[in-house]
Amino acid sequence: MEFIRENGVLTINLDSILTLALAVILLLVGYGIKNRSSFLRKYCIPAPVVGGFLFMFITFIGYKTNTFNFGYENVFQSTFMLAFFTTVGLGANLKILKSGGKLLIIYWLICGLLSLFQNIIGIGVSKTIGLQPAYGMLASSISMIGGHGAAMSYGSTFAKLGYEQAPVVGAAAATFGLIFGVVIGGPLGRRLIFKNDLKPVEDNFDSSKLDSLFKEEKIELTNLDIVKNVAAIIISMAIGTLVSKFIGTLINMDFPDYVGAMFIAVILRNVNEKAHLYKFSGNLVDGIGDVMLNLYLALALMTLKLWELQDLMGGVLVVLICQVIFMIIYAYFFVFRALGKNYDAAVMCAGLCGHGLGATPSAIVNMTAINEEYGMSRKAMMIVPIVGAFLVDIIYQPIVLTFIKTFVK
Repeated sequence: MEFIRENGVLTINLDSILTLALAVILLLVGYGIKNRSSFLRKYCIPAPVVGGFLFMFITFIGYKTNTFNFGYENVFQSTFMLAFFTTVGLGANLKILKSGGKLLIIYWLICGLLSLFQNIIGIGVSKTIGLQPAYGMLASSISMIGGHGAAMSYGSTFAKLGYEQAPVVGAAAATFGLIFGVVIGGPLGRRLIFKNDLKPVEDNFDSSKLDSLFKEEKIELTNLDIVKNVAAIIISMAIGTLVSKFIGTLINMDFPDYVGAMFIAVILRNVNEKAHLYKFSGNLVDGIGDVMLNLYLALALMTLKLWELQDLMGGVLVVLICQVIFMIIYAYFFVFRALGKNYDAAVMCAGLCGHGLGATPSAIVNMTAINEEYGMSRKAMMIVPIVGAFLVDIIYQPIVLTFIKTFVK
């Protein structure tokens, strides 16, 4: 740690270990605040977002009063991000597509179509109001469907292209989406239920196959099994970065490392399902992914400069409001009919609002609230989390990259 005072401003420089330690402290503070706040729990705001934004406001005060600031040696952030998305890829068991039936395929395609329209809105509104397309993209499916992880990752990529405020724009857009995904999801689902006088019905939907694929039984792991699971993550990260660099060379643009790593992980997971190269543990991989995401977000958010956002937020807010309005129209008038105009469809529409604007936990919050009041939709509770958790990444990533290649200079 180094303290430097210049022109009355105290600069606190942190090396890589101290930077990581501060991120961990902010993460724990975020969990403490969230556990004591019904508002934060209701809207599924992640703990690192709570702690990171709190520290952003502290540094904002230092900037405005011209009294102190921080310097960081942030060498772990990109590695944590890469590891998280690799674990997402390892969770993508494509057997689910076969076991989920026609309704899962329809819902999956609906999510892909949503991603397309979100990006069209982001670019179209940006051009209309004079906002740079990169920031419009960050207020589109990158942060709406991708959440904080994708928003911060693409934000870092855009920052390298010269859009310095991109990470903080992505973080703000993702937080906005989390809140409004819950705000509109429950009421929209209830409105569909009341208007159409819908009731939950028992049918012959067999969720046992999905249950067995999505919920892993407890398995005993040796130390070697744990090492192999961790090795699979690291090897996928390494090969994925090489693949991303190769693709970037072919398309003449900066191709995100995590996209290559995620798809290499998808391939490895599904090859392992056939070849049984090692004893895969979904619980272990998910746990590692959660830790990596939390640390990544804490590091990314605490190092952002809030004051760089003030000139952009008006235009970005216009794009985000348009995204919310479109989601309401899309779910209410199109998705409900496409899914069958029944009780399950209404609950799935509420779930779509949750993860289509925010994250999978938001979708579960919306659907659980409706299920507790009107009755259980087994189809919705199985299909929506599976698509929102990882299947949607397979379809929305190529769409995002196509828009970036076309419109972001």
